[in-house]
Amino acid sequence: MGRRFLGSTAISAVLALGLGTTQATADTLADALVGAYNHSGLLDQNRALLRAADEDVPIALAQLRPIINWTANITQAFGDSRSQLGVSSSVESTDVSLGLTASLQIYDGGADAARVEATKEIVLATRATLLDVEQTLLLNAVTAFVNVGQQGNLLALSQNNLRLLQEELRAANDRFEVGEITRTDVSLAEAAVANARSNVADAQRDLIQAQAFYTNVVGRPPGRLSPLPALPQTEKRIPEAQAVAVRNHPDMENARRQVSSNELLVTAAVRDTLPVVTLDGSLSLQEDIGDVDSSSTGSVGVNLVGPIYQGGALSALERRAMAVRDASRGNLHNIRHIVQQDVVNAISDLEAAQASLAASERQIRAARIAFQGVREEATLGARTTLDVLDAEQDLLDAETNRISARAAQYIAAYSVLESMGLLTAQRLKLPVQLYDPAAYYNLVKNGPAKRSRQGKQLDRVLRALQVDD
Repeated sequence: MGRRFLGSTAISAVLALGLGTTQATADTLADALVGAYNHSGLLDQNRALLRAADEDVPIALAQLRPIINWTANITQAFGDSRSQLGVSSSVESTDVSLGLTASLQIYDGGADAARVEATKEIVLATRATLLDVEQTLLLNAVTAFVNVGQQGNLLALSQNNLRLLQEELRAANDRFEVGEITRTDVSLAEAAVANARSNVADAQRDLIQAQAFYTNVVGRPPGRLSPLPALPQTEKRIPEAQAVAVRNHPDMENARRQVSSNELLVTAAVRDTLPVVTLDGSLSLQEDIGDVDSSSTGSVGVNLVGPIYQGGALSALERRAMAVRDASRGNLHNIRHIVQQDVVNAISDLEAAQASLAASERQIRAARIAFQGVREEATLGARTTLDVLDAEQDLLDAETNRISARAAQYIAAYSVLESMGLLTAQRLKLPVQLYDPAAYYNLVKNGPAKRSRQGKQLDRVLRALQVDD
């Protein structure tokens, strides 16, 4: 089918990320991306839509080629006839006729040729749509991978916090027994433990949902995840990133091709008012079975047809084509601004996540020191149980912020690549069979006959592309 294969050695070290211990059996981000690329029914759907768009080219091209048809007819005549003299006779005959007609458009002012070129532009626009779907899929795979690790860490943190609070509750009960604290302090510790149990339940739910999303995107449940490596290299200067996005993003390519296609359709609509010249020919053979009568005739002629008045339809079609072209130009303008805005959003999200991560590291150090100090002071009676619980909650919040900021940083980094149109299997050097969007088009663009060698090759390709449920 003309697909290309990149070996496993081509995979970038940037993609070996995840959570947990580094083992050969651990799932890396590269594994998740490969699984998503190979598993996605959405990619299969849009590849099929691209092949359908490819077929529109030979359909349009057929108008510029000879059109040949055959006809066959068998007529059985029977009955009786009576003359004025009273003589009767029977009538019975069988006529067989065969015919062949051919027509070739010689000139139409270039209207159909413009439609062929417009259809080719739609093919290129559809290829861009497929690439955009691929980018979205790979970003979803990154998000799913990072979220599973994030929720797993949050669950472990919640469980550890529950254990610490249970220890605090036991200590509070011991101090209550010896009269160091009141029943109110014990109740505060009990409430904190109950809240921690609720947080653990919420974290378990979030992890289950993250695992389900991972399974949906990647095609299999997540296993043990590899550690997170260095972030991918991205452009952090907004003007430069926007320039790359305007050139490379699939949405921009799609919008540009739509404009080109609609401009060609305006040309076709204008030229539809010109006369059309066709070369027509026919050949027929007629024979009466049971009789010696037979005849054969043939004809060749040049026909010239031109519109005079069609109720205003041609003018309306021309104006409609112009309006659609103008709309596509407006869409291109809007898409450009959306793409540029997405770049700003992605880069600012990345910078915010990095700043939040750095701040959370400092917050954790300070909160841990404060918690340890408050707990020591509480043992000396200088602090209350509520002070200890508040300090521990501050530490928990700081650690939660670090986990969330780290996850947000990775997702934002890959979002920057996606906003620039660079998050593709080819650019990431994933070890997958890359789908070649031009391979099928090259097989069908000339409209091969069903029983030709190229047509049989095309049949084999179609059978190989069948998607099972």
